[in-house]
Amino acid sequence: MAQVINTNSLSLLTQNNLNKSQSALGTAIERLSSGLRINSAKDDAAGQAIANRFTANIKGLTQASRNANDGISIAQTTEGALNEINNNLQR
Repeated sequence: MAQVINTNSLSLLTQNNLNKSQSALGTAIERLSSGLRINSAKDDAAGQAIANRFTANIKGLTQASRNANDGISIAQTTEGALNEINNNLQR
């Protein structure tokens, strides 16, 4: 009892090409919808690493700026308190 398997190689090739096209279309739509050139490490691993480093640097500098502003605010508050003490002592 022999079994015969029929395959349509042209159909399989067409289906494979369709899957590749759909995958490429999905990637293109993801990039267009996000507006980013790199959405994940698989798009550009080196670029993703550089972008992550820049993001970390920006966050660090932003926090440093906030800390400096907080220090300025504390100094201004202290200055106001010292001026008030000085005014009270001069009365």
